[in-house]
Amino acid sequence: MAKIDFSWDELNPESEIDKDNGEAGEELPTRKNLQFARRLFHMANGVTIATLYWLSFTHQQAIHTLGTFACLLYVMEQIRINYPEMSQKLLPVMKFIMRAEEQLKESAMVPYAFAVLLTIITFPKPLALIAIYTLAISDPLSAIIGIKYGKRRVVPHKSLEGSAAFLISSFLISLFILSATIGGFSITVLVVSIVLSLGVSIFEMLPLKVDDNLTIPLFTAFFGWVVCLLFGVHI
Repeated sequence: MAKIDFSWDELNPESEIDKDNGEAGEELPTRKNLQFARRLFHMANGVTIATLYWLSFTHQQAIHTLGTFACLLYVMEQIRINYPEMSQKLLPVMKFIMRAEEQLKESAMVPYAFAVLLTIITFPKPLALIAIYTLAISDPLSAIIGIKYGKRRVVPHKSLEGSAAFLISSFLISLFILSATIGGFSITVLVVSIVLSLGVSIFEMLPLKVDDNLTIPLFTAFFGWVVCLLFGVHI
């Protein structure tokens, strides 16, 4: 049986496989590592989905396409988890986008895909776009900035520098999407973008145990809906 080191807060954890079972061990990164390829992978996925939904796909096409992808991804993850001998063969490639703590459970791509799907199903298109772009751009950008340059802690595991990157990028995303989809720039759009990005940035700092790939887009879209209603912005 696999012996996996669950001390994921260490910078260089080791995930070793029991050699008595004839399986080779291999070290995998954790959320403390930069893992640039993984963050670019998540960013590219989210940006591609949001852009296709904005420019090409209808609402129904986006739901059908992403729903099919999410179901296939879930099935593939179950196969990977329940047939470790198969996953070991893929590890040399998967290690670039996989973490140590994901060896015995679904990877972050599962809540990522289902959160984006639920966001598209539930919320108006401009808010869904803001939420998906925020997940795709602001979340990995804040992690990269926080890991490389974070010096001042706001809360445990969150730096002022990383949170600032999240705030600024989410503000620019909100301002751009709202200006492009509801009739141009206005003071109201500016204020809504400021309030929305502040609220989402505060939420992102909360030490929740639920995967942020699930919570960030859903909260962003919901909070954006509330803010737009309060300021009389018709989406």
